[in-house]
Amino acid sequence: MDLLYCRSWGIISLTVAYFWQLYTLSILVKLHEAVPGRRYNRYVELAQAAFGEKLGVWLALFPTIYLSAGTATALILVGGETMKLFYQIVCGPLCTPSPISTVEWYLVFTSLAVILSQLPNLNSIAGLSLIGGATAIMYCTMSWVLSVSQQRPAAVSYEQVRSTSFGSSLFSTLNALGIIAFAFRGHNLSLEIQATMPSTFKHPAHVPMWRGAKAAYLLIAMCIFPVAIGGYWAYGNMMPAGGILTALYIFHGHDISRGLLAATFLLVVFNCLSSFQIYSMPVFDSFEAFYTGRTNRPCSVWVRSGFRIFYGFISLFIGIALPFLSSLAGLLGGLTLPVTFAYPCFMWICIKKPERFSYSWYVNWGLALLGTAFSLASSVGGVWSIINTGMKLKFFKPN
Repeated sequence: MDLLYCRSWGIISLTVAYFWQLYTLSILVKLHEAVPGRRYNRYVELAQAAFGEKLGVWLALFPTIYLSAGTATALILVGGETMKLFYQIVCGPLCTPSPISTVEWYLVFTSLAVILSQLPNLNSIAGLSLIGGATAIMYCTMSWVLSVSQQRPAAVSYEQVRSTSFGSSLFSTLNALGIIAFAFRGHNLSLEIQATMPSTFKHPAHVPMWRGAKAAYLLIAMCIFPVAIGGYWAYGNMMPAGGILTALYIFHGHDISRGLLAATFLLVVFNCLSSFQIYSMPVFDSFEAFYTGRTNRPCSVWVRSGFRIFYGFISLFIGIALPFLSSLAGLLGGLTLPVTFAYPCFMWICIKKPERFSYSWYVNWGLALLGTAFSLASSVGGVWSIINTGMKLKFFKPN
């Protein structure tokens, strides 16, 4: 009964968030060409068109930058730690007593990511994007299939974690919702992806873009829902902080063939490398646009390469200096939640101006205000979770 209760509320929250962000994505796809003859190729440009030049920058620029930068740092941490686990699995008992440190694995991953980041734009990383999508589907499927096919840990439990008070339970729930919101990041990339597609009045880009988006999110649903349900069934409250892959390594590292386990972790590394390029591209584009605007000349190859190298290793430095960033997922999710769940609805109202008290007017105002309220509440829940759990700020001390 506890399993059914906990899983039901978790899946309901995940499902609501999934369809909510799918709706706001459809808004962004339509607003890409909201003005005939004009294409809004960046999230910030669309925000400026909707909210005004200055307010649009303040509302959209900083959240999208620290969302992209935070994701890049998280990918370095996940990618480096996964490479370390891959090495331990492949090496097995032959590993030396003093293996490569975690920081050195972060450096290896960052070096590979920086090399791949020299590809100039989203068109040039189409192949990497395809690899990223394929590897995500494969490693998600392998992780939950391997987890549910093995014997569950003897001490697995599905009992609810009892809170000391109603306020404690409420803030914990809000923090969890912030973590779910952070999982659905990436709307700031949709306009840039759509900008790579040809568009005419007869064949507008939003038609194939929306068709592709629906197919992509169907695949995403096939990844996240089985992982959420299967992972909870397999590990319950014993799920470690590192997620289902870490649980797979800890509980079934000796039960599953080394080759199969190593392949799963290698797919995660490939996915992190490709995702780093995709999520970092808005930051790269913002820098190049700023450089071009200030100097009134195109961004040279050397300037572009220098910035991307600088960005990659700054992200590495942040990951090493602040290894507790993963504990801030709820707070970061709350702070960036409007980019996905609220701003697109406000943009639709400002640009399309639906008839007052019409169905579209009610839906978009309702979702926009609800998204803003959830952003504030999830941020508060994230702060409370940090204070309540006594998060240890171990600077420059990655695991």
